[in-house]
Amino acid sequence: MSAPVSIREVLISCIATLLQGVRHVAVGAASPAPAAGAMLARALAEAQGERMRLSILGSVEHNFFTNGSAELFDCAAQGRIDAFFLGGGQIDGRGNVNLVGVGGYPQSQVRWPGSFGSAYLYYLVPRVILFREEHSPRVLVEEAEFISGPGTSPEGIYRPGGPVALLTGKCLFHFDKERGGFSLASLHPGVSLEEVRDLTGFAFTQGEIVPQTPLPSGLRLDLLRGRVRAELEGTYPAFAASWGAELKSEAKT
Repeated sequence: MSAPVSIREVLISCIATLLQGVRHVAVGAASPAPAAGAMLARALAEAQGERMRLSILGSVEHNFFTNGSAELFDCAAQGRIDAFFLGGGQIDGRGNVNLVGVGGYPQSQVRWPGSFGSAYLYYLVPRVILFREEHSPRVLVEEAEFISGPGTSPEGIYRPGGPVALLTGKCLFHFDKERGGFSLASLHPGVSLEEVRDLTGFAFTQGEIVPQTPLPSGLRLDLLRGRVRAELEGTYPAFAASWGAELKSEAKT
């Protein structure tokens, strides 16, 4: 008996869908789920006779950069990266991302790793997908306390890049650049609209009917559990191992 589809696989499949048509996607070194989604998108593209380049920072096998982030930034400035992922300790309703900390910068009570090149890439990469599995009012806030990267820019500012979606462990939001806010695109299996409202600190719009996020099946599910999980083992062994253990456990029940 095969294991039922897990929320992990729903998220990875959703990421692959968001990456359809992308020529080159770059992924940070500590982003196993986005990397898996990009690997699935690449495998699906190849199944259709198309080509997609994947660059995972810190990976030997999946990274053609030889000088780390410097080449990544150059590629983004040249328009040669189509998609990238950003997370954040805080993400607000205008797509602003906080990677620095909370509690009164610069003497922040809680400090996070830092902004690094997030603002630069946020401005230049056309399709930035915000990804944070935790969906809670402490992460999805009305207003970020510190803005590492702004979701929108004033009129007249050259900005080819910006957010297109926010994916969490509960749902998928699309970002409306004209309005400067999020709209609810789909709910993950078993999640209600009321739950998302209660756990989201910012206001969002929605249609009269909010669909369920599609479950992967057929070729997509086969690639997920076969080729993609195998490819992940070299770069994210712990993530791949826990995924494999999850599949074995679910298959027995």
